[in-house]
Amino acid sequence: MPDLFEPARLGRLRLPNRLVMSPMTRSRADHRGVPAAETAVYYAQRATAGLIVSEGAQPSLAGQGHPGTPGLHTAEQVGAWRAVTDAVHAAGGRIFAQLMHAGRIGHESVNGLRPVAPSPVRAAGRIFTLGGHRELPVPRELSTAETRATIGDFARAARLALDAGFDGVELHGGNGYLIHQFLASGTNHRGDVYGRDRLRFAVELAAAVAEAVGGDRVGLRVTPGDPHNDIAEDDLELVYPALAAALAPLGLAYFHLAGVAAGTPLAARIRAAWPGVLVVAPRSGGEFPDDGGRAAAEGWLAAGADLIAFGRAFLANPDLVERLRTGAPLNRPDPATYYGGGGHGYTDYSFASARG
Repeated sequence: MPDLFEPARLGRLRLPNRLVMSPMTRSRADHRGVPAAETAVYYAQRATAGLIVSEGAQPSLAGQGHPGTPGLHTAEQVGAWRAVTDAVHAAGGRIFAQLMHAGRIGHESVNGLRPVAPSPVRAAGRIFTLGGHRELPVPRELSTAETRATIGDFARAARLALDAGFDGVELHGGNGYLIHQFLASGTNHRGDVYGRDRLRFAVELAAAVAEAVGGDRVGLRVTPGDPHNDIAEDDLELVYPALAAALAPLGLAYFHLAGVAAGTPLAARIRAAWPGVLVVAPRSGGEFPDDGGRAAAEGWLAAGADLIAFGRAFLANPDLVERLRTGAPLNRPDPATYYGGGGHGYTDYSFASARG
């Protein structure tokens, strides 16, 4: 069984350990989608991770769903991200940018645009805006031409990510956002090629991004069965192994599977269908585990994962790798500081060495 703390290969990268920092929205960008100066400090503090995956960055203005999220589609955004990647690399780390289009999860007051989706199916619930919580609207259905243009937006954003110094990109295909909306039976009722084959959008998008920046610089994250953002999937046991198999010829850096328990039939079918590096984010709901998730991580390594993604544990423990290696006590994350604000709950979590 692989050890969490042994080196691993990921495309052209050599990782010093098998711990990945999960993408986690922190909502600290300005109104232009430009990351705050403290963002460089935050990620550089966590550079001992084998790989960092950034918070989701929208590939276009239309892709923004929440206030305070960063983008990767303007020169100002690229310049700010360059400061982040320079800081991470100076600290010895490696970092991918997650590209995330929110699709129907948004509101016109956030970016001035009506949210778009595979089909005009409204998500139940409300969304936070700067004007307070509002009902999610009925989205506008993307035309076939607009769907293909959106794929182009991702490819351009991936090229800009490399211009900004990222080592690669991860495509966010989960949590009820746009790619997930195309995959899911409850949100994709289209009659065109992207509806008759619900895998097609994700596969074409991954192929376009791989062509733009190289397949070994591209990963895809999925969250099968995740009901977040009112997603309903009635055939996920078929969809996700088929998706892994369809992506296999593209030579992607990794397939990132989140929220699926080790040892389940779905996990086994995805592992069998995916010949490359499998990154797994074990289930993370409920109370923060005392071990930071180490036991679940080791269970997944035994079940065939290659790399393990940690979320809240990295958020609260910039030196998580060393804490887990030595058994040092862990900081507990403060949910009140997850989204928005300044350095508190962002760059001020202590290092074990600072405790004396």
